[in-house]
Amino acid sequence: MSRFFHLTVLMALLLVTCGCAHNYYNVPRESYEKKVRVLGVAPIFTDGDSDIRLPEREALLALVRDANRKNEAELVARLRDTGVYLTVRMPDDQADQLFSSLFFRRERRSDAGVLYNKYFFKQQELKEFIKKNSLDAVMLVTVSGLTRSEKMYSSNYLSYLETDSNFLIMTAQILDADGNILWEYPNFQQRPFALHPLLNLQYADFDEAEANANDKVDVKAKTIPGVTRSFEKSAKSLLRKDAKTSTLYSAVFDDMVSLLEPEFKFPWDKGREEIKVEQSRPEPVATRSAPPAVASEPAKVESHKAEPAAIPAEPPPLAPGEIKTETLK
Repeated sequence: MSRFFHLTVLMALLLVTCGCAHNYYNVPRESYEKKVRVLGVAPIFTDGDSDIRLPEREALLALVRDANRKNEAELVARLRDTGVYLTVRMPDDQADQLFSSLFFRRERRSDAGVLYNKYFFKQQELKEFIKKNSLDAVMLVTVSGLTRSEKMYSSNYLSYLETDSNFLIMTAQILDADGNILWEYPNFQQRPFALHPLLNLQYADFDEAEANANDKVDVKAKTIPGVTRSFEKSAKSLLRKDAKTSTLYSAVFDDMVSLLEPEFKFPWDKGREEIKVEQSRPEPVATRSAPPAVASEPAKVESHKAEPAAIPAEPPPLAPGEIKTETLK
């Protein structure tokens, strides 16, 4: 029994030690915590020009913007609760106007097998925004649309359809006044990462296929009332009195904040992680852009890298897919 107890304790210590060794920053963590004492959180952006294929597109965008406003205070509260920052605050700016002034371009990226949208922002405008609000750095969070291959399972999980599916996802970056990305979500610094979508905008109608004895199943778009009910599912906030948070937003906030919480360290770990500025070399991705050709549309500035093709207002109907089955273990 004594040997088993000692082995259990040893395994627990190894798990804790390994679990605390991750660094999800683009710079040494200690450098980040010394540099960023006052963190600003911009109002959550909605990228209406991204890959969103719901037929009722404008109604969906209005719904997402409203959900952003209702839930962004929860993200601020959770960041404050980490104890990493002297203060965390949200500047009083309109989300759409701020996004329009800061946005430079987006890239559809695939890192470590994870597909997501990466955003680039104008360096000068970003610097002025940080200086105006007396911040050390700012977190920019964006909700956008993305289409990727996905398995859609039937209600009994015995059949599935493998096809392209359209999602809403949430990505984030923390940038300094020089446009350096200090931290980002998703982040692939230490281990494989699974980007959990905010909401799947489509579903496979297995019941209709079964009712018609058909081995082909249609992929259908969710309705606006259905999406509304999904956003309205909420739970009581643990940090804000008498406040509730959408369970969809809460799940993504959990992932984000877990990568920003302080690491547990054993006494003997002190001094292991030396600050080596010459090795950090943060990625200077926020580039200076030329003034937009049309002042009223700063978000459509041309760059040397080609912008992804625009999504048509009326997306083509999805072809029925073939039902597949698998044995669950």
